Amino acid sequence: MLFRNGVALLGTAIATAMAVLFAVLLLLDAAGYLSNPYLGLALFVAVPAAFVVGLLLIPLGAWVERRRRRRQPSVAHPDWPVIDLGVPKQRITILVVLILTVVNLVIVSVAAYGGVHYLESAEFCGNVCHTTMEPQFAAYQVTAHSRVACVECHVGPGAGALVESKLAGTRQLWQVVTGNVPTPMPSPVHSMRPARDTCEQCHWPEKQHGDKTRLIEEFADDEQNTGTVTKLLVHVGGGSAALGIGTGIHWHMNVDNEIEYVAADETRATIPYVRLKDRSGKVREFVAEGATPDQIASGQRRRMDCMDCHNRPAHTFTATPQRAIDTAIALGQIPRELPFVRREAVAAVSAEYSSRDAALEAIAARLNAFYREQPVDGRLLARAVAATRDVWTRNVFPAMKVTWGTYPNHLGHVEAPGCFRCHDDSHRARDGSVIRQDCELCHAMPAE
Repeated sequence: MLFRNGVALLGTAIATAMAVLFAVLLLLDAAGYLSNPYLGLALFVAVPAAFVVGLLLIPLGAWVERRRRRRQPSVAHPDWPVIDLGVPKQRITILVVLILTVVNLVIVSVAAYGGVHYLESAEFCGNVCHTTMEPQFAAYQVTAHSRVACVECHVGPGAGALVESKLAGTRQLWQVVTGNVPTPMPSPVHSMRPARDTCEQCHWPEKQHGDKTRLIEEFADDEQNTGTVTKLLVHVGGGSAALGIGTGIHWHMNVDNEIEYVAADETRATIPYVRLKDRSGKVREFVAEGATPDQIASGQRRRMDCMDCHNRPAHTFTATPQRAIDTAIALGQIPRELPFVRREAVAAVSAEYSSRDAALEAIAARLNAFYREQPVDGRLLARAVAATRDVWTRNVFPAMKVTWGTYPNHLGHVEAPGCFRCHDDSHRARDGSVIRQDCELCHAMPAE
């Protein structure tokens, strides 16, 4: 027989072994014993790939054997097998072949289905390329969108978007293998799906939110960690012609307004040109002071959507050590009862460290050394050390050169230009109107 060939027999052995291994791993996965993402990679990628290779080796071996026999015409052999269903042995052979074919199709189908879902899981995105995606995955896990799958935003619907995402993934895998991963990873992602296909599947842009109260807690570096609270009444607003006149910050997303802008840099931090078409159809073009026609013509033109302000909705990093520690104290994670804890914690997370392990060791050593001579509760100190370490590990990643302020958040204007990219009183239209830098447009400080 043509299949009695070393290559074909090797393929049979590989396919059989991988089929058994796949079945065992699949049962273990269904029983909940496989939690490591690398085992998932083996189950849905490596083992099925080896199984398919084994199947391909079988006909390859038969082809090699046929060529060998043609070069030796003295060896008698039939060109094609004679199939006679009247022969019991042939009926059994055909039945076995059909059963094995069905089994092969089931294995490949299950592997393909499971592979697609596994490759689209947050665990695969965040854990398999651990160092590369560690900053984004760490931030993702503690945001309000941590239950939204990565592909909901990063992969569009349809075969075209799937192919595009897999091509991009192949390029990124090559960067990992060759050690050419950009550090830090560039932002924003220019292939991101439009907000109408992502954000607006859950959030309704016409919803009128009115005003929202926001409390900003900050603490001093004194012994008592003296706290102050800033109360803001944020004019979120919203609306449309159907639901009422658009007001507040979400006026930008009012479906009756159409705002386009040109970004002069890859990060969209410099905006020399803004075009507004309002609900009446009137068009105004605002050009920043000092902007040149070449700068505007060569820039990236984009229609404004949610992502232009909420640019880090699922991968949010704190801009400064002070803000991060203040938030941890306000949430009770770092006990305010410890004297000077705000000052010491800020200093601990502000220092530069060569690695995660070095940082964790140095942060603990610094805080323990400071409080060694003071009569403080050991449990409070342990909480402070753990929380301060956690603040650092969620915001600083030396291997990817991510640190405080690496990824600015445009939602606001304190730690990054944000709103002031356009609202700077220098974007002027031909009729003399400007995009105002008026605090009261977005928020107010209510009287107590």
